[in-house]
Amino acid sequence: MDLFDYMREDALQKEAPLASRLRPRTLDEIVGQQHIIGKDKLLYRAIKADKLGSIIFYGPPGTGKTTLARVIANTTSAVFRQINATTAGKKDMEEAVAQAKEAFAYGRKTILFVDEIHRFNKGQQDYLLPYVEDGTVTLIGATTENPYFEVNSALLSRSRIFELKPLEPEDIKILIHRAVEDPEQGMGSYHAVIEDDAADFLADIANGDARAALNAVELGILTTSPGPDGKIRITLDVAEQCIQRRALRYDKDGDNHYDTISAFIKSMRGSDPDAAVYYLARMLNAGEDVRFIARRIMICASEDVGNADPMAMVVAASAAAEVERVGMPESQIILSQACIYVACAPKSNAACNAIFAANDAVRNLPSAPVPAHLQDAHYGGAKNLGRGTGYLYPHDFPGHYVKQQYLPDGLTEMKFYEPGTNGYEKTIRERLSALRGEEPRKKTGQRKREEAE
Repeated sequence: MDLFDYMREDALQKEAPLASRLRPRTLDEIVGQQHIIGKDKLLYRAIKADKLGSIIFYGPPGTGKTTLARVIANTTSAVFRQINATTAGKKDMEEAVAQAKEAFAYGRKTILFVDEIHRFNKGQQDYLLPYVEDGTVTLIGATTENPYFEVNSALLSRSRIFELKPLEPEDIKILIHRAVEDPEQGMGSYHAVIEDDAADFLADIANGDARAALNAVELGILTTSPGPDGKIRITLDVAEQCIQRRALRYDKDGDNHYDTISAFIKSMRGSDPDAAVYYLARMLNAGEDVRFIARRIMICASEDVGNADPMAMVVAASAAAEVERVGMPESQIILSQACIYVACAPKSNAACNAIFAANDAVRNLPSAPVPAHLQDAHYGGAKNLGRGTGYLYPHDFPGHYVKQQYLPDGLTEMKFYEPGTNGYEKTIRERLSALRGEEPRKKTGQRKREEAE
């Protein structure tokens, strides 16, 4: 690189967006992701020792995938090449491989960073495979999509996957203050200050995406006039305007958090889907963790719907699994469907009452032994001890039911589960009533089970 190229690159860097300028240059400057780049972690040691094998970085936007690749580029003695799968064609790949072969012939390794690698089709991914396999290139792939679905299994088997997590609000606040105060990489020369509530709001509303917060900081500084003291002040009002989101009064650790989630649950319990989805929207717009919301829907599906509509639990559990895979903003649709289903479902708390009543009996009544005919009989000598003797196998009887004692002595008259009359639980109630009122007869000619069973 000659002097002109250096000056041109330096000028471009100064004109680059704040999020790009603020990229860490060393491992120790990286904020967050300590689960993979902590000083005792494999990736940290491999980068420091310049002994990196092929890897794939997987995680949401703004979590540092490209940043880590750039840090590796600054650290490694290998040749570093970068292509973006959204724009790279076959010619770009052939050129990168050709240069890697040339370097390899002189004993130098090449690290090929493929951003958005999931954008490559199967043929493009297959093209890289032999060169990864023979060591011509060390592959670093970056993807926002699950690599187990989007990257060829052959490439996966030759790579180690590192999942990057959304940054915590405290991590993003560190970056925000670095952006405001750093005179070289950040915007310290503007003599700006950011108020605590504005920094808290941006860190929270960014939802783990550092780039979103830094873009808002940059916009705020560039569009806000200095005050009488010559300083640019980023207030909560400025932060709201820069990220086009209103700061809702919602403290995740305070009363408002508990009031809102309480109203959300009570609206579902009270069969009001409009109120339920309204409180859902309030929580989502305040940056509430979608996993927390999904857990509350699952609990409500069991506690307040129960067996009146067993599908409510299925819908809620599916939603909880889906939001883990999909992420925002699409997760809001999944949560909306689930909370509306639970709100509209027939209600019963009988399952909830049953376990509470059973707990009360276990804790406060004498612990009677399990009836002998229900005890395990699958070991030598069980019959001599009377274990399992007299057990009636329900499938040997009409309707697959036979009346016999299941509860311990002294508890046989207790009823813990009292099904209601809503939804499917009405059917359960009628079936149990019929069974308890019948004295079933054994099937004619049915083979008796061995007493040990």
